[in-house]
Amino acid sequence: MSGQAAGFAPWQHRVYDQAVAALDAGRLAHGLLFCGPARLGKRAVAERLAQRLLCQQPMAGGEPCGACRSCHLLAAGTHPDYHLISFIPNKEGTRLRTEIVIEQIRQLSEQLSLTPQYGGAQVVILDPAEAINNAACNALLKTLEEPVPGRYLWLVSAHPTRLPATIRSRCQRYEFKLPPHEEALAWLRSRGHAEATSREALDAARGHPGLAHEWLENDGLKLRRDVAGDLARLGRGEIGAVETAQRWVGDEHAGLRLRHAADLALAEAAGLTDPVRTRSLAAWFDQANRTRDLLRTTVRADLAVTELLLAWRGASGAQASGGSRR
Repeated sequence: MSGQAAGFAPWQHRVYDQAVAALDAGRLAHGLLFCGPARLGKRAVAERLAQRLLCQQPMAGGEPCGACRSCHLLAAGTHPDYHLISFIPNKEGTRLRTEIVIEQIRQLSEQLSLTPQYGGAQVVILDPAEAINNAACNALLKTLEEPVPGRYLWLVSAHPTRLPATIRSRCQRYEFKLPPHEEALAWLRSRGHAEATSREALDAARGHPGLAHEWLENDGLKLRRDVAGDLARLGRGEIGAVETAQRWVGDEHAGLRLRHAADLALAEAAGLTDPVRTRSLAAWFDQANRTRDLLRTTVRADLAVTELLLAWRGASGAQASGGSRR
């Protein structure tokens, strides 16, 4: 479960406080939808709310004590009245499924029909909710349509529009939004990141603090600088598309490199006044995103990326003057 609510980022606090107000007023719905961009801590807020509901000895103000048997079981992941539904292994046990299947939804329906073992409530969190397949959606809809008092079914989704409208309409919605720039910057600094690199990462992540933090923690910002350098050298003809493509797809960061490349093309286009080059870069941006999608298929990644990089020199105007690209 999540740590103390005091450890929440400001945007998490805002959503948590809204949900707590509904809970305290007796207005918390059976079905909730926590939605918004990935990496903003949606599940952590849902988990904290579950802990608040299930705690046997809440503190003043209703916050969970963290010391009762219920809180200990939640921390250990063994609470009988709390269930997390996510991806499970396939029948062969060789990998995780890529969707949530009807058997899982039927099981959660059975669990919600049981009396809570600790008497208070029963909570199911489904994450990522948009991964439920059609058959599972129909079973989930039935569960949402027939709520049982004290039973809660909470959906967590970064792509709520992929959920059927019939499911969305039966959930109380709690939306996470990207915070103001200065608030995001202050949060990054509070996580131990330097001012300059925090600003660079936040700008690169288009104001998304969770993504910026991840890049700062895991060399994602360095990867972006490397991609920018490669694109500049490709534009000047100093390196070839084939060998660059092979290097880009040679590890697990191929998708992130293409994301950075697309963003860099968009950033360059935004600073131009030449409409022809602007359109060309916009088209390359679209091509880069399509290529990133292709990486999830059986297509040969090196060939797809080579084709993309061959198009870069024309799209970027070839930088005939030899100037570098930032």
